[in-house]
Amino acid sequence: MVEGKTRTFKLSTPDDYDTSAPYPLLFAWHGLGGNGGYARSYFGFQSNAHQEAIVVYPDALPLELFGGAPGWDLSEDGSDLAYFDALYEHLTENLCVDTERVFSTGHSFGGYMSNTLGCYRSELLNAIAPVAGVFTYGRQRWSAIASQNTARRIRDRLQDRIQRLDMRSYDRLDRGDLLQRCTSDVDTTQVFLSTQVVEVGRAIVMLAVAIPIMFVIDWRMATAAVWLLPLITGFSFFYFKKVRALFKDKDEAEGRLTAAVNDNLVGIRVVRAFNRQDHEIERFRPRNDDHRRLDARLYTVFSTFWSLSDLLCFMQQASVVLVGAWLLADGRILVGEFYFFFAAVGMYLWPVRMAGRIVAEFGKATVAIDRIEEILELPVETEVESEPERIPDDGSISFRGIGFAHTPDQPVLDGIDLEIADGEAVAIVGPSGCGKSTLVQLLLRFYEPDTGHVEIGGVDIRTLDRHDLRTRVATVLQQPFLFSRTIRENILLADPGADHASIEIAAGEACIHDSIQRFDSGYETMVGERGLTLSGGQRQRIAIAQALLQKPSILVLDDALSAVDTGTERSILEAIRSRRGRHTTVVIAHRLSTLREADRIVVMSGGRIEASGTHAELRDRPGLYRRLWDIQSSLEADDDRPLRRGEEASS
Repeated sequence: MVEGKTRTFKLSTPDDYDTSAPYPLLFAWHGLGGNGGYARSYFGFQSNAHQEAIVVYPDALPLELFGGAPGWDLSEDGSDLAYFDALYEHLTENLCVDTERVFSTGHSFGGYMSNTLGCYRSELLNAIAPVAGVFTYGRQRWSAIASQNTARRIRDRLQDRIQRLDMRSYDRLDRGDLLQRCTSDVDTTQVFLSTQVVEVGRAIVMLAVAIPIMFVIDWRMATAAVWLLPLITGFSFFYFKKVRALFKDKDEAEGRLTAAVNDNLVGIRVVRAFNRQDHEIERFRPRNDDHRRLDARLYTVFSTFWSLSDLLCFMQQASVVLVGAWLLADGRILVGEFYFFFAAVGMYLWPVRMAGRIVAEFGKATVAIDRIEEILELPVETEVESEPERIPDDGSISFRGIGFAHTPDQPVLDGIDLEIADGEAVAIVGPSGCGKSTLVQLLLRFYEPDTGHVEIGGVDIRTLDRHDLRTRVATVLQQPFLFSRTIRENILLADPGADHASIEIAAGEACIHDSIQRFDSGYETMVGERGLTLSGGQRQRIAIAQALLQKPSILVLDDALSAVDTGTERSILEAIRSRRGRHTTVVIAHRLSTLREADRIVVMSGGRIEASGTHAELRDRPGLYRRLWDIQSSLEADDDRPLRRGEEASS
């Protein structure tokens, strides 16, 4: 049955129709759902038959549209479908409907017309459907591949930039936030490119095609169809600025959240050792709450925009219906023209209704791109502009007038002048924070000195290629980093082309070969993340094996023996001394017994060189070295003294 808002209409046979009435308005829809639901919702009709037809006479509009039509009857058994077919032929033959326009626009407007006026019978549409399917598949596949390739290139550029970052820039970065920029922000960009860019393109093409056609057909209907678009567009721009600011705050909060999780994962042993689990949980909660609060604000803005957008779209469609009904009643437009406008508005308003999501994703993507760009714009290590100098075979080192500070108000080195001869073994001692390790980092060009320069073999290292420089200078740090790989792979980082025999020789000189052999998998043993499955001494000795495998001109041990026992320390130093003359050795240490065999000892304090000489010379000379030696000697004597009864408990 076909019901109006106030009464039931009966539709009998085509003979009952007054075909003399001008331009009857025909709506037909197929099935209980589909696009016909739009017509039912606007005209107040409810469907309870699988296929129905309504004829409305314009000279009675708008009364007939909203419930005041004469009695029509449609048989409940569906047999009157034949009458509908006859009616369709009659109407189209008498040009009551502009069938050419209906057929030409039906499929392109998303199926609105394919179920209207029998267009579903069109062989043309049946031929177009497979082509449209292939086109849709190709478009989706192309957008997916293009977005994935773009994301891959962004990740490659980020990795390349991070590997070449200036160390001052790297020191200022939050590791957790950097990780998020390289993963989450890249994924956000990829999702936008793969989905929303296509939707934006479809909306632009649809508006660019539909609006001019509508104005060509009838400017009054076209005006009714687009008059709210400027308001919707302006509203969308306002919304974009709002969500972009919120997305920026949310991303920064998410970065802080990621950093907190990363810190706890890296320092989990320290946290548990000091029973700080509850403290870390409480410290995490404010960051988590801040992220939740910003997320809630974001979705509040989303829901507000989507609701207002739906209201404006409804007003736009209602305008088309009302103006179209008035023009149709006056006979100024054809039925096909009316339905063309109705279908066109329905189609281009769909992406407008989706504008909230598109604008939100665009705002999120622009924030992600900006955060990625911040990394890509950070300064990198400078390279030699002209042809780099050839690194000399001479391993002598000269620090000339070196001044350096991480921040202007905290100088680390002040006027350092130091000469180290080729093949000489020099030890550097001094209190923590006096600048010993900074000298090593300047030698490797991790940082550039603020004043002065460093030379190797009489050549300013700023004129050398960084890769060549770091190949000739091997450094072992106090806290060496091992990758989550096998022991063999970690040692091979220094020389990927070395054979296994060379690995074993280097490991033997570092006094780690026997320990490795005791592992079930030997050199193929996985060391775990950061080498945490090994002891501190084992990690240091593997790092020393790396440096020895490199066969450098200059070997630097930056407190690299602090975690090994005295006997192992002597063995390692003996192996290094046996190489004396083959490379220059710089040893930084706090344990003075380690330094007694050095050719020369340099004492630093407050960023300056306080004294220089052999162990015997400095021990007999008043000053910092003598005080340190006396303190350590007395402590070692106390350690060697046997405990007397009664002292055990206090010890």
